[in-house]
Amino acid sequence: MKSHFKQIVIVILSIFLLSCSSDDSASKTAVIPPVPVTPPKTEIPTTPISGTVKYLALGDSYTIGQSVCQTCRFPEQLKSSLKTIYPQTDFSLKVIARTGWTTANLISAVNNENLDADYDLVTLLIGVNNQYQQMDFSVYQKEFPHLLSKAIQLAKGAKKNVIVVSIPDYAYTPFASGYSSSKRAQISNEIDQYNTFAENTCISKGVSFISITNITRQSNSNLIASDGLHPSETTYKLFVDRMIPQAKMILQD
Repeated sequence: MKSHFKQIVIVILSIFLLSCSSDDSASKTAVIPPVPVTPPKTEIPTTPISGTVKYLALGDSYTIGQSVCQTCRFPEQLKSSLKTIYPQTDFSLKVIARTGWTTANLISAVNNENLDADYDLVTLLIGVNNQYQQMDFSVYQKEFPHLLSKAIQLAKGAKKNVIVVSIPDYAYTPFASGYSSSKRAQISNEIDQYNTFAENTCISKGVSFISITNITRQSNSNLIASDGLHPSETTYKLFVDRMIPQAKMILQD
């Protein structure tokens, strides 16, 4: 009888010890901290650009920067912004533009310059004076594609190096405030016609077209230069903000 009772005690004690050992083991396992994992380093790839960049700006009063300082016009602001992004690169800028120029005037000026076809970046903004002088639209339809082809040629023959900028709308300026509402609407409609043709031409040739026209359709005196007609330095900065992404893609390609 005593022997049987002793065996029972031993079995119960064994079960109790096994349970404690198991619980203790589980407890120890639970408190072991996970092994820290160091995430792999991720580096943002950067594409170096040429040590020198030649930029050619073609256009009219909107390119020359009528009524704003020389460094306020959009080509200068674009060059300055790119220099900030690529401080190790030397940027040069040549501007062929004059207030009042039509597409025909710009074609003549470019031909007279006898330029080398070695520009890394070319911008083209032309057509407002064709519209303002009420020239037949067919003139623009003929001469804008010619200018675009010339811009591509001067951009080392690479269409990817060219940016066409849409024509601003002067119907929203103080200069046009004396016009009737129907006259201002006509100006805007004709500007749209010119821009639509330019954009479609760019699409067909694989050239980048940057639309800035809606910026100039705001009633904001800060967007107008002192002459009451042309864009201000602030407006040109807004133009450049839209152009910078494409300009960077051109230079990094």
